[in-house]
Amino acid sequence: MFDKLEDIVLRLEEVLNQLQEPDVANDQNRFRKLMKEQAELTPIVEAYKEYKACKQNIEDSLELLNEESDEEMRELAKEELNESKARVEELENELKILLLPKDPNDDKNVIVEIRAGAGGDEAALFAAEIYRMYVHYAESRRWKVELVECEEIGIGGMKNVTFMIDGQGAYSVMKYESGVHRVQRVPETESGGRIHTSTITVAVMPEAEDVDVQIDEKDIRIDVMRASGNGGQCVNTTDSAVRLTHYPTGIVIYSQTEKSQLQNKEKAFALLRAKLYDLECQKQHDAEAEARKSQIGTGDRSEKIRTYNFPQGRVTDHRIGLTLYKLDKIMNGDIQEILDACIAADQAAKIASMNED
Repeated sequence: MFDKLEDIVLRLEEVLNQLQEPDVANDQNRFRKLMKEQAELTPIVEAYKEYKACKQNIEDSLELLNEESDEEMRELAKEELNESKARVEELENELKILLLPKDPNDDKNVIVEIRAGAGGDEAALFAAEIYRMYVHYAESRRWKVELVECEEIGIGGMKNVTFMIDGQGAYSVMKYESGVHRVQRVPETESGGRIHTSTITVAVMPEAEDVDVQIDEKDIRIDVMRASGNGGQCVNTTDSAVRLTHYPTGIVIYSQTEKSQLQNKEKAFALLRAKLYDLECQKQHDAEAEARKSQIGTGDRSEKIRTYNFPQGRVTDHRIGLTLYKLDKIMNGDIQEILDACIAADQAAKIASMNED
């Protein structure tokens, strides 16, 4: 680990020197890459420098204890020694986390797809509530949310809804939401007061750039039509809706949320790229099945990840055994505690796997 850290210190010096070169600003791609690398390496180098300073403090304190006879000075040295030892332990854990292989998609925006599963109208109502939960969470992070596709039912539910979240590092956090979400509650239509169980599925996909996915125009059919359902002025009166059919995979994308056909087409292609990229990522996950076992919910979409129990006011994440009794706050977007716990568990599992290797 320490050889790697010394290499990172040297690499950061190289990056900083290159950024000082007079012609670097003329090459925007190179400049952006160097700035990104600097941002990634700086926290590691700063933690390592603090680690080395704490190790030096331990040596100095031990030396002082051996040589010093004054009791007051010895007490100060002991205090400094204990503090430095505790901080060294903390920094060792921090450095292990900082050195974990980075998911190349972590900095990307995300496309989230929510689908009602078992439970009919109740599942569609819950899908709409989970959509609103994510919108509230994104707003709390000052991320931008754009609706791509939505199929509503008359009572305020959604059979399916697809939306984009534009925000720095959105995928690094939201990827833990993929899977089956289960709700247990008494539906308003239930006269006997019986608790029903319904499910929805959530798929979180990194937004794919043109360089990530190559789409052959011959593989796509583009249809334009009038938007259906509720819409404002122009939405239902012009051929603004766009449907893409991708022949090799059978994926069909329908976008109608914008007034402009061009905007709907752009959204449809963004969703298609994300789905094709996600398919490739899933293939890689399947090929690395053993490695995936050490990860927390970033692979299997059929995995039941969470239960929302309304009568008890609790939310349980089954992957990490976390139960919180603040259902109302969570449904209003307060999900950071759950996400932080998933991230911590994922990091701990990866560190344990690295130690085994």
